[in-house]
Amino acid sequence: MVAPLKVGIAGLGTVGAEVVRLIEAQGSTLTARSGRGIKVVAVTARSKAKKRGVDLRGIDWANSPQALAEDPNIDCFVELMGGAGDPAFSAIETALKAGKSVVTANKALIAKHGLRLATAAEKHGGALNFEAAVGAAIPVIKTLREGLAGTSINRVYGILNGTCNYILTRMEQEGLPFAECLTDAQRLGYAEANPSFDVDGHDTAQKLAILASLAFGTKVAQSAVYVEGISSIKPEDLRAAEELGYRVKLLGVAVRTAKGIEQRVHPTMVPKSSSIAQVMGVTNAVTVDGEGIPPITLVGPGAGGAATASAVLADIADVARGIRAKPFGRPVDKLRATSKAPMERHEGGYYIRLMARDLAGTAATIAKRLAEQKISLESIVQRHPDGVDINGTAKKPSPVPVILITYATSEDAVYRALEKVQRDKVISGRPQVIRIEKN
Repeated sequence: MVAPLKVGIAGLGTVGAEVVRLIEAQGSTLTARSGRGIKVVAVTARSKAKKRGVDLRGIDWANSPQALAEDPNIDCFVELMGGAGDPAFSAIETALKAGKSVVTANKALIAKHGLRLATAAEKHGGALNFEAAVGAAIPVIKTLREGLAGTSINRVYGILNGTCNYILTRMEQEGLPFAECLTDAQRLGYAEANPSFDVDGHDTAQKLAILASLAFGTKVAQSAVYVEGISSIKPEDLRAAEELGYRVKLLGVAVRTAKGIEQRVHPTMVPKSSSIAQVMGVTNAVTVDGEGIPPITLVGPGAGGAATASAVLADIADVARGIRAKPFGRPVDKLRATSKAPMERHEGGYYIRLMARDLAGTAATIAKRLAEQKISLESIVQRHPDGVDINGTAKKPSPVPVILITYATSEDAVYRALEKVQRDKVISGRPQVIRIEKN
């Protein structure tokens, strides 16, 4: 009879407590699926006295994460504390150097120190599993690392932050401004008191850097990701997208180009007919485009205690089975360095919203500047406001919204054209520009 896998868990918040509960509740099923039992033998957290709704009797309590990592009585160290630095980093490294396997849900840590930790795992023979770090219950890590190991990936992109998707969904469906939807997201617990990490795109960037490494064999580098958040999106952009057959999502996109791997996070218009456009609310989704296969889209809860714990438990089960996959799908010394691709080189379609002054020749001037940059238009929509006020008096001319959809062009060309349009003083305010991602 194979001895059970002895697990130590650092961090007993919502996720950690749920992992303890699941291991207890699913003991016989886990044994059958893994070929050996799985047993939590030690834990640690900030407060020993806190009520967590799980039975910790018979489980040792370590004085610190470091002490737990050093405990010779555990085989697998599970880190659920969070944070890109200590104590999580040093405890994980200690466990790996001791030959233990590690399971973590810590995207910030993997994005910052993943290569160093993967090197330690390779050298000392333990596993480093982090399925829950990206997309929680969505098995995208295993899909890229193992399920598609024989497929050349061209593009991986997705909705990787539920907070932003919730806000954009509310804005679209109810016509509400960004600030009001953000306040509701905070009230419901979807957004933090300081929401900038989510709404400015940095959470998505960390997750995208991990996915890009797995998909393309590059070194994890959050610094190589271009990042733009959603605070500039207005309800009128979402209304225009609806009329034009698109929907706005904050996407993380990593794509193979002739000039290297392009990694970017920004609001994106996607066709309403696409799978990713159907994903609403706090749900996450990832689409993978590979050679010889149609696009694969994985959809599911990207956060939450139960969803994250499910992914953590799947990783623990892999350790129990004896699976020791390379953390990033390849040996660390085979991963290629990558750098931030200048967005000026990005090529694709663009949505442009201008507030055009109601002057003779305005349309001709805009068209001329676009033509100078060889930008072709797929569609143009001009909204004419009612010319009289509620008393029937003629209104003073005011800027008119003009919406342009371009065919594929370079970002540099778009901004050169718009800079000249602004100099011509035929528009009011800053143009709104949103990239379009085709199927």
